[in-house]
Parts: sequence; C-alpha cells; structure tokens
Amino acid sequence: MALKRSTIQHLLRSLESRKLTSLHGSSRSYSNIDVKGLIHGSNMLSLCKEHGSFPWIRGSATTLRSTMGTQLSFFLNDIRLVTTQVKAPPQIRQMGAFQVAMQSPGIIYEPYAPREPIPFWRRLLKLLLFISFVLKSAYAINKLRKSGYSKQKFYVEAVQLYKEINTLIAIGDKTSLRKLVTENMYSGLKNEIKQRESKWSAVYWELIEPVVKIRTLRARLIGVDKSDLNKVFIQLTLEFLTKQKFEAYDLKGAIIAGDKTKEILVRDIWVFEKSMFHTGADWRLCGRLSV
Repeated sequence: MALKRSTIQHLLRSLESRKLTSLHGSSRSYSNIDVKGLIHGSNMLSLCKEHGSFPWIRGSATTLRSTMGTQLSFFLNDIRLVTTQVKAPPQIRQMGAFQVAMQSPGIIYEPYAPREPIPFWRRLLKLLLFISFVLKSAYAINKLRKSGYSKQKFYVEAVQLYKEINTLIAIGDKTSLRKLVTENMYSGLKNEIKQRESKWSAVYWELIEPVVKIRTLRARLIGVDKSDLNKVFIQLTLEFLTKQKFEAYDLKGAIIAGDKTKEILVRDIWVFEKSMFHTGADWRLCGRLSV
C-alpha cells in the first residue's frame, strides 16, 4: 500500500500534540516503544516499510500482540494509527511505581557456631568414665543376682514401695514411714511433712496403675568395712514415670491446690538401698533425686 508522506507527517504531528510519549508494554521478545523515535524520523518509518515490518510488531504486519493490558492496533486501510492502553490507578501514577515490601522475621534461625575443639585426652577420659560407670553397674547387678535378685520381682516391690511411701507422706503418717526409709531420708521427710501441714490441712494423693514406665538407671555397691569386702550395701537408682491425682485442702475443707479429677504425668528418680550382709534385709528408700 502506498503511503503519502504528507499524510504520515500530519499523523505523527497529531500524535505529538496528544503527548503520547511511549507505549507501555513488555514481553520476552520486545520492550518499551518510544513514539518520539517515530516523530523525529520519517526515515525510520521508511526503513520499516522497506523491510515490510515494524519493530513492535511480531510476525506479519496484520498480527498484533497485547501485553500487560496494553493493546496496540494498526489500521492501514485509511492511513490511521490508533493506540489503546489501560491507564493505571491515580495512586500508582502519583507514586510512579508500585512497590511491595516484605517484613523480615527479625531473627536468625539456629545461627551457625563453630564446634569447640575437644582435646583427644578429654574425649578419651569421657569414654573411660562411661565404661567405668557401666562396669560398676554390671558388677553390682551380678553380685545382687547371686543373692536371688530378679528384676521383675524387684520392680513389683519398688512400685509397691513408691505407692506406699507417697501415701504415707500424703496422710502424714511418720511412724509407718520410718520402717520404709533410711535414717537420713526419714529426717528429711519429717521436715517436709511439717512444712506442708503448715500450709495445707489435708492432701489427697492417688497413683494410677499400672505405672507408665520403670527402669534401672544405675547400680552401686558401698563397702562399710575395708577388712571385709562382703559387708556392703547395694543401691539401685530407678526412674518412675507415672500418672497421679493430687488435691490439697485448707482447714475448712476447701480446695486450695490441685484437682483430683485430672491425671498428672510425673517423673521421679528414687534410690533404693539394701544391706547385703544382713539376712532378711528389705529394700528402703534412701534418696530422691531432682530431675
């Protein structure tokens, strides 16, 4: 189609008077188009005409693409150039650009720290101590077995002692408690009961059976006579994981602590002791370790 130079120049001047400075649009194949390039050079238009294409048109002269809401249409039938674009909201036009900011959590999650080098002799010492602890427990259990020890039977007896001692502490029966604990342990429990009774008039305590878990943590032999190695006490450290119910009352019988309708998961570590050189000796509580 033959284009008249005067008509095209008139059209370009018309575009300039309408202050169309650019056609906004982006894609993977082409970027923004500067209309002023068309205004200041009819040579560019002539060059595009000679090659039969326009830089912003991909494919044939009649195939048009629209990107990012901007449409560009050319109608060459009556020598018309029509541009259509979608205007951004006034707030965005005033800002000039739409910015999105993401707020940082403000922490460094598990920050890296170099490991402190441990000398070989210290690692070796820890290993030797661990082996020593294991051997001591194994030796004590082996000596206990020679006297007829059975782990399953002992666990049954230990749970019964655990239940009975806690019940006696709850009701404040110091006389019965004396037979089940060692001398030092009895002195400590008397003070504990005295302090509790100054705050609470009565206590409800219940053990939910069977216990959740019981296991042996350590076994030790304690000699009391250097000239006689058979005069020893054995101590077994046990871990109890149990469910319990607890409730405390004042002088008027009002509840001031606990709730006996709810079960509480409790972990205790108790140390039981038994004489190995007294016939018929029983297991007694000799300590409670904090966990």
